[in-house]
Amino acid sequence: MTSTLLITGANGFVGAQLCNTAPPHFFVKGAVRSAQALPDHIETVLIDSIDSSTDWTTALQGVDVVVHLAARVHVMNDHSADPLAEFRNVNVNGTLNLATQAAQAGVQRFVFISSIKVNGESTELGQPFHADDEPQPMDAYGISKREAEDALRQLAGDTGMEVVIIRPPLVYGAGVKANFRSMMRWLDKGIPLPLGAIANQRSLVALDNLVDLIITCISHPAAANQTFLVSDGEDLSTSELLRRMANALGKSARLLPIPAWLLQFGASLLGKRAVAQRLCGSLQLDISKTRQLLNWTPPVTVTEALQKTAHSYRSSL
Repeated sequence: MTSTLLITGANGFVGAQLCNTAPPHFFVKGAVRSAQALPDHIETVLIDSIDSSTDWTTALQGVDVVVHLAARVHVMNDHSADPLAEFRNVNVNGTLNLATQAAQAGVQRFVFISSIKVNGESTELGQPFHADDEPQPMDAYGISKREAEDALRQLAGDTGMEVVIIRPPLVYGAGVKANFRSMMRWLDKGIPLPLGAIANQRSLVALDNLVDLIITCISHPAAANQTFLVSDGEDLSTSELLRRMANALGKSARLLPIPAWLLQFGASLLGKRAVAQRLCGSLQLDISKTRQLLNWTPPVTVTEALQKTAHSYRSSL
């Protein structure tokens, strides 16, 4: 029996991969903001904007499951006059509007892609975040995602529509852009980097692993009304990540062993404390709940994922 799946943000980094690997027993609709081509088997639905007034009637017709990926995403330097209001408009009000209309349309399950920023910005070494920890978001993006989660749980209780929440850390994979692509470019060019003595531990998630978990959560009975953390199941220091990424590129990483405290001090003087925190601090996730409740294991290793990412980078040059 064929079911219908609606994916918002279908032409994004995660959405495009999900469209290409959705289970064969699902008919897939992809909601996008511009008329960018989606695979032939995807029904494209144009949505101008996502806020409290968006009309999802057409997109939700016949839909059984929604995977909500579209969001106002975190940016390092947000120059909005009121960043929290901007994030709330899309990530809270827009999400709740979609979910409310989904429940009214008879959607059975709503899968919400949140962020590990709901838990917080960093962890002490060896003390990872857990899915059921008390949230401690520190920035406007994380706060908006937490508020969206809370609103969805309330809606689930009021309507009976199942809600599944997934909080990923940094996602990388074929086609990754932003800072991760910049890192690959520096390594590829052999630029010396002052990151050879960083002894932190950070959890990442490969695109293939995140999409595999989303697909699991679309239909797994035990996923209903649960919150899950996701990662590759292998934490890396910044130094180790750079070395292994360089190896995947066929290069040798030129890493200078500058002490982390000195890097953080220099970054503070330059107004780049947040950047230094991401490079030097730890952010670990415990995915034991995800493993046990869903009998889920990341299908792709870090080495395999880095090799695939490197191959995609090479092909794009």
